[in-house]
Amino acid sequence: MSNRESIRLGRTGLRVSRICLGTMNFGPFTTEPDSFRIMDRAVDEGIHFFDTANVYGRTSGKGATEKIVGNWLAQGDGRREKVVLATKVYGRMGDGANDARLSARHIRQACEESLKRLKTDHIDLYQMHHVDRDTPWEEIWQAFEQLSREGKVLYFGSSNFAAWQIVKANAAAKDRHLLGIVSEQSIYHLNNRTVELEVLPMCHAEGVAVLPWSPLGGGVLAGALKKAEENRRGSDFIKERVAKLRPQLERYEGLCDELGHHPAEVALAWTLCHPAVTSPIIGPRTLEHFEAGLRGLDVELGEETQKKLEEIFPGPGGAAPEAYAW
Repeated sequence: MSNRESIRLGRTGLRVSRICLGTMNFGPFTTEPDSFRIMDRAVDEGIHFFDTANVYGRTSGKGATEKIVGNWLAQGDGRREKVVLATKVYGRMGDGANDARLSARHIRQACEESLKRLKTDHIDLYQMHHVDRDTPWEEIWQAFEQLSREGKVLYFGSSNFAAWQIVKANAAAKDRHLLGIVSEQSIYHLNNRTVELEVLPMCHAEGVAVLPWSPLGGGVLAGALKKAEENRRGSDFIKERVAKLRPQLERYEGLCDELGHHPAEVALAWTLCHPAVTSPIIGPRTLEHFEAGLRGLDVELGEETQKKLEEIFPGPGGAAPEAYAW
């Protein structure tokens, strides 16, 4: 199957693009007009899976990113119908005792506020941004069931969950005859492969779509070493990671040069090789960044190349328990 074709979201019948447009930078780093251009370009290229969150906005204020996406959708011309829209709930949105986490009260309030900012009557994929260990699943699913009944949410997902937490959540959902969690957003890239132990195998076995966030390792896997050598400005995070990973990055960027592809394209293509991965999330700040992510769809990595990449950035040793036992 070509990476330009749509793919089922886990065990559902919903089809999504092979990469997901993450919007975290819209607002604090990317102006509304530039964000509109990126979203227009994405749809033109068949990238119709958009991800946001109610807390996104940083210096522009919480909710700012959803407002930008909503303003884009409000232009009409079939934009809402073309897009699979995902957002999240959990983060603190106010100073009140119940303005965060996953109580039934906060879920309902947060959903209503997201719908207003997004200027739509429904959310396709509503994701728990983090596990809430203090709220029972019976309460969470009761709230989600109500949103589903009202037609405000179609599917539910998770983010930053452990494998056992997804299994427990879906057992509780099954008791209520609900579809349960259909997707999981996990950090996953060449230099952070912890989820290969349990999250990825469980998701693959149970039909839960995996949506890797930070597939470029926060920019470290996007040619950071070369940029540093050219004295191009970078964040303190990037500088620290480059200093720590210099030997590996030298091998990695050298291999990318041999392949004739930009490191960002190779990093994204590598995540797409895992059978559990549905759509890596790219978070472009510019149209050029988006174009680079798009090119990653067309990069094919053979088994020998994948082996070389995984020798440079070793994983945990495979799936549990064989990764650490017999």
